[in-house]
Amino acid sequence: MAINVEVEKNNNESSANIIRRFTKRVQGAGIVPKVRGGRYFTRVKGPNVKRTAKLKKLVKQEEYEKQVKLGKVQEYRGRRR
Repeated sequence: MAINVEVEKNNNESSANIIRRFTKRVQGAGIVPKVRGGRYFTRVKGPNVKRTAKLKKLVKQEEYEKQVKLGKVQEYRGRRR
């Protein structure tokens, strides 16, 4: 979805003022963050890759819980508040 930004020159207006108004309109339209967000293409992970990653995470979580029960690792409680 393309968004066009147009600025026309008024009477007795300097070039610097036109550029300033143009940049303000571009910022207001939110074009720059949208372009920067889509700058790099990331591949979508396949279902098998997602499944194996989830299984690894579950195994690691079970191992951690076992270590906490045995008292070999202190339980992580999150940030201090």
